[in-house]
Amino acid sequence: MAWQPFPAFPPGARLAVMVGHPAEPGPYVVRVKVPGGTRLMPHKHPEDRIYTVMSGVFYIGLGESFDGDKVSAYPPGSVIVLPGETWHFHWAKAGEYVTQVSAIGPLGLEYHDDKDDPRLRAVAEQR
Repeated sequence: MAWQPFPAFPPGARLAVMVGHPAEPGPYVVRVKVPGGTRLMPHKHPEDRIYTVMSGVFYIGLGESFDGDKVSAYPPGSVIVLPGETWHFHWAKAGEYVTQVSAIGPLGLEYHDDKDDPRLRAVAEQR
């Protein structure tokens, strides 16, 4: 499995493409590995997604602002269906986790607050 940085993720988070091409139309399957303590701030995807927890505990909450008290914990083997355009956030609260994401591309990711988007921070740092 080839784990790669993904510009839309915080440093340390990695993505591995299993099936398809997430940037193109059509089905894709990716795995996402997030190191302990990492927070993926509120964001949404245009595509419906199915998350399968491969390892660790996956904490996810719904809403436009991060609230660590409102995350639900999903152990390995859990399957979560997340409709497109749903604001949500993730937290590697109990250590590293790996999820598998199945969806129909192209993959999209929009942060609720631009300051949370690593892609925009990278552009600002280059100026």
